[in-house]
Amino acid sequence: MESLIIAALALCSLTAPACGDKGTSKARSCSDIRQFYGGKGFSLDNAPLSEISGEHLRICPQGYTCCTVEMEGSLASMSCKEMEGLLKDAGRAVQTSLTGQHKAFDGFFLDLLNRSMARLQKSFTSTWGFLYSMNTQVFSDLYNDLSGYCRGGSVNLEEVLNEFWAKLLEKLVYQKNKQFSLGEDYQECVSKQIETIRPFGETPHKMSVEVTRTLLAARSFLQGLVKSAEVVRKVSQVPLSPACMRAMMRMTYCPHCRGIPSARPCANYCSNVMKGCLANQADLNTEWKHLVDTMVVVAENRLIGMDQTILSLPERISEAMNKCVNAVLSTLFQVSEVTMRLRDMQSYWVSLPKILCSDRAAHGAGAEDKCWNGINRARYLPEVMGDGLANQINNPEVEIDITKPDMTIRQQIMQLKITSNRLRNALNGFDVDFQDTSDDPSGSGSGSCTDPTCSQDPGLIATSTGGPVFYPYPPENKKVTGSARQNVPSIIILLISLFILLLRR
Repeated sequence: MESLIIAALALCSLTAPACGDKGTSKARSCSDIRQFYGGKGFSLDNAPLSEISGEHLRICPQGYTCCTVEMEGSLASMSCKEMEGLLKDAGRAVQTSLTGQHKAFDGFFLDLLNRSMARLQKSFTSTWGFLYSMNTQVFSDLYNDLSGYCRGGSVNLEEVLNEFWAKLLEKLVYQKNKQFSLGEDYQECVSKQIETIRPFGETPHKMSVEVTRTLLAARSFLQGLVKSAEVVRKVSQVPLSPACMRAMMRMTYCPHCRGIPSARPCANYCSNVMKGCLANQADLNTEWKHLVDTMVVVAENRLIGMDQTILSLPERISEAMNKCVNAVLSTLFQVSEVTMRLRDMQSYWVSLPKILCSDRAAHGAGAEDKCWNGINRARYLPEVMGDGLANQINNPEVEIDITKPDMTIRQQIMQLKITSNRLRNALNGFDVDFQDTSDDPSGSGSGSCTDPTCSQDPGLIATSTGGPVFYPYPPENKKVTGSARQNVPSIIILLISLFILLLRR
């Protein structure tokens, strides 16, 4: 008799509907899911009024259910779109931060150039007078070229600096000897001998080393911010796989079909779903972290003194022209703030599963035993998978072919490698060219900013310092120009110097 009772109870348990928390055999009303389903904009024509057998379901557990296969498909598509929306939102937040840092750093650099140019205009107008006012284009060309280089233009920095000193020498020779008829051939000859006669001393070489090192770093840093934002934008638009869509449906809306809409997914269950869905994205982590580390090193080792390098240009140029100006004021950029924000982004790709699960997974006392595990309210037993595609081979929630990585994401991993390599080159003093690194034909690889409000005009706006004071020659400086009664033209002295140098050879 006892065995018959046990058998009867077992039979009852097998035939009883799987109703989540309510173990009753009476068909339950589907009013809640109908209200939810209709509220999402779906038609209720095929939505059952009460529970039906769930053998037809393709994603959710096949017990008694309030969902038809059509409803299951609609909710699966919705869960996928919602997930893709969350990924785009998370990506936009990172893009906004990177674009903001790019805009701030670019604006800071442009402000340094403007202030430096304004300082030069003020000091040179009063010091060199007519000589400066007649040759302002030489100086403005230099500053515009420096701006164009740093902001991604096709500018050869070494040629720009060499050309500046050559032009300056030509102008000085002409102004000091304009009473003589000096042809263009002669002036060109003089400029070509600049390395031999070294009229500006060591200043051109020293200034070139400092400016090149600083602007290389600034240019590569700005391009690193642009490339990082591009990678985030492109990866955030990668569509989710069908397997991920099914897993998201099972985790998000199958509880509604089972009549337990308040059940939140178990934390480890949510982690496995997200790690499976974002397996390819997690593979960005190594190169992403490497790029961020390199940008921080560049910022801390090459950009801290950038303001002093740029703001001291007038003084260095004036020294080369045997004149000194007052000390240049300096305002330090908050490089530390930029590097701090970059460090916060280091683990972005492997942190996404945790971020996306933080608001949806069950938390609190006893949550592990009452959470949704993909089948019912109970503890989730499988272990949490590691990060990346290779670690998803045994993911119990998302079916993934680990031999078929997403090609868009692989391309972005290569972009991160290229950008990191060029940043390291800049750190070591080698010039970089970012114009061929973008796989986007619309192209922002040449230094364009992703923010539409970020100006790309390399022109400078120098502060007006009032009208120039004209002098026929620079003010007398006996240590430089010698006696005012000097009768031998400067051109003759220059020729004698060249002749002596040739004899010494």
